[in-house]
Amino acid sequence: MSWVWYVVAGLASGIICGMGIGGGAILIPALTIFLGMEQQAAQKINLLYFIPTAAIALRLHIKNGNVEKSGLLKLTIYGVIGAVVGAFIAVNIDGGYLRKGFAVFLLTMAVYEIMKGYKRWTSKDSKRSKTNSV
Repeated sequence: MSWVWYVVAGLASGIICGMGIGGGAILIPALTIFLGMEQQAAQKINLLYFIPTAAIALRLHIKNGNVEKSGLLKLTIYGVIGAVVGAFIAVNIDGGYLRKGFAVFLLTMAVYEIMKGYKRWTSKDSKRSKTNSV
């Protein structure tokens, strides 16, 4: 019956990934917290999971003209370098530190997204009040 939880975790992370948010934000905590998997193993699964979902997303974004091609080569080069360094660190660090670091990362991203949404919401609110008062 535990396979059902794997299906639920994969489906939820796939939906989140399709919305443009990293599916790992759902997949890694689901695998580590709810399914008891080690952090390094969950990160490995996430990286393997990322390859096909990223390829599909890239194809759709190119088709829709949403890819800025001017900085693509530099971004790819530095992204590969960062992935190699990050993989080296993840493999050689204690799982507890990796888990805490990932939690801090998720918390930081959540706060950032909330603040960004709040600024957007308040700027729309102020535009409406100016339009209504004129």
